[in-house]
Formats: sequence, C-alpha cells, structure tokens
Amino acid sequence: MTKRYILRNNDQYTLWVNELFAEMNQHTEESLNRRPTDGGWSVIQNMYHLILSEELSLAYVRKKIGFNAVFDRVTPWSHGRSFLLWLSLRSPIKFKAPAFISKEALPEYASLSDTRDRWLKARADWTDFLQNMPDDLVNKAVYKHPRAGKLGWGGTLQFFKIHFKRHRSQMRRALVPRPVVGA
Repeated sequence: MTKRYILRNNDQYTLWVNELFAEMNQHTEESLNRRPTDGGWSVIQNMYHLILSEELSLAYVRKKIGFNAVFDRVTPWSHGRSFLLWLSLRSPIKFKAPAFISKEALPEYASLSDTRDRWLKARADWTDFLQNMPDDLVNKAVYKHPRAGKLGWGGTLQFFKIHFKRHRSQMRRALVPRPVVGA
C-alpha cells in the first residue's frame, strides 16, 4: 500500500460526504431532524454518528502515535478482520453503537449547515493527518476498531466508507414519507 493510494481513498470518501450534503440540501431542516416512527435516528443524528466515529478514531490514532507506540505491520489477519467488518456492515443485522457515539451523544436537533461544517472539519483533519503521516506508518495497523481490532489504513478507510454507506441508506429511509395508518 502506498500513501498515494491511502490519500486517493480518503479523497473519494470526502467526495461521498460532499455528495450526501448536496442530496440532503434538498430537504427541510425539519425533515432532516425528524426521527423515523420506528424510533431510529434522524438524518442529522446519523450524520453526527458518522462524524463522531471519525473524530474519535482520529483522536485515538493521534494519541497512540503520541505515545511512540510500536505498531504491527498489516498482515493477512488485518485484512481478514477488515473483510469481516465489511461483511458485517453489509448485512441487515443491527449493531448497538458504542455508547460514546450512540443516541445519548447525538443531538436532538442541529442545522445542516453546522453539521456540514463539523463533518468537513473532521474530513480536513483526516486529510491533513494522512498527508503528513510518517511514511513508516503507511503499512502499519495503527487504528483499532472497537469490534474488529487493529486495521491498516486501507481497512480503516474501507470501514469509514462501508459505515457511511450503511448509514446513508438509513438516512434515505428516514426521509421516505410513511403512510398514516387509519387515514
């Protein structure tokens, strides 16, 4: 894996985030903050879940690097964990989010503009980090996913992308008008 490959994947992910905001710009603040009748998260809450996931992941990576920790090389096991994570997030099985990025940490109401600003800052922070990351970390398993364990940068960005796709589907479903029963 090369730094160029990592940065290209990061850029693609940032493009997806921007495309999502262009799509959501067509909806009212009220509809973006409305929770589905099934008790799920609103569009904005889904976005904040993804933002917190990225912010806390970067904080973890920076903390580990700050300790001058010794990192393992990316191995076939790292790729296997990444694949299992990908597979699980592609499945219809619901997973309970870790407490620090679950319902209690999500806003009841937020503007799309503030949400965009925060997410784009997180994306810029990741881009800056990856651009300035020491070359000796390119093939190291630095990030530790709460369930999948240590992942390389390819696995980390793959997690962000598949996590995004899963929640983008939830956001789109949350915006679909539900028929009123008994009307």
